Amino acid sequence: MSRIYNFSAGPAMLPEEVLMEAAAEMLDYHGSGMSVMEMSHRSKTYQQIIDEAEADLRKLIGIPDNYKVLFMQGGATLGFAMIPMNFMFNGKIDLINTGVWTKKAMKDAKLYGEVNVIASGEDNGFKKIPDVKSLKFSSDADYVYMCDNNTIYGSKFKEYPDTGDIPLVCDMSSCFLSEPIDVKKFGIIYAGAQKNVGPAGVTIFIIRNDLLEKPAPRPLPAYLDYRIAAENGSMYNTPPTYGIYICGLVFKWLLRTGGLEFRDKNNREKAAILYDYLDSSDFYRPYVDKDSRSLMNVTFRTPSDELDAEFLEGAKKYKFTNLKGHRSVGGLRASIYNAMPLDGVRALVAYMKEFEEAHK
Repeated sequence: MSRIYNFSAGPAMLPEEVLMEAAAEMLDYHGSGMSVMEMSHRSKTYQQIIDEAEADLRKLIGIPDNYKVLFMQGGATLGFAMIPMNFMFNGKIDLINTGVWTKKAMKDAKLYGEVNVIASGEDNGFKKIPDVKSLKFSSDADYVYMCDNNTIYGSKFKEYPDTGDIPLVCDMSSCFLSEPIDVKKFGIIYAGAQKNVGPAGVTIFIIRNDLLEKPAPRPLPAYLDYRIAAENGSMYNTPPTYGIYICGLVFKWLLRTGGLEFRDKNNREKAAILYDYLDSSDFYRPYVDKDSRSLMNVTFRTPSDELDAEFLEGAKKYKFTNLKGHRSVGGLRASIYNAMPLDGVRALVAYMKEFEEAHK
């Protein structure tokens, strides 16, 4: 077996320990004689899997009792539409625009009411996160919407806005479980699993109970109503059973390896290795302003598109993959989520130094 260093922005690499555990249980889960992939979601065995996953997630990030945890499908992209469908009661929201994902959320929210953009990084090419201390919120806004970490540009909020009594809704897909979270600051946290948590196909929603206790503001199909999902314990229909099982293994791995405090320290160390080199180099150019940089997605460029392409080709020799930047911005991107080891980042920097020396 020859594992590579996979710098994909998502689906991303998973902890090797988790993959080995899942492989060992593939044909026979705990003496059941079957794979979790084959198991009825109505069985006692599977109920224990999903209950443990929720309990471990609650322990990891300290989710208070007045929040529901939902394991759903459709990715964060379905959330762009489902959240305004369910929670635009007065027909108006405030939104902080930090790039592609908030623009997509904005487009869907406009189907259900007014979207007031209270801050935007578009004028600077989304290289800088807006200052949250200077934000002014609409008194009649149903919620304030933001995306915490932006995979495409490589930017991240360093603090969250204080929205007072207005619920704060946050898409955390690209940084969920990479650092401690104060859940009480938010009305809704949601995240696609395929970055730090598990395979594509699972989306996790953490929703405060008072939002779910209000009747839906419009008639909704059953599957698109979070209240029905909550009433049925994420099992109104067949959930993504195997994906939830893998997420549960990741939660247990995080708990036994130091929790989110350790992950935060480890992720900062990895990012520092890469950013310190980028800042010392006259050859590479980081894309995002220093005070807005993501610890998960490091975006940068060589002096030309041609050298970017040569860099990607040369990376294959070292078994590095998925270092190409998003098609909308180009350049290069190294995604260094929880499962990326320190050695992977050190090896990448060694290659970057070698490439720079060869092209000066």
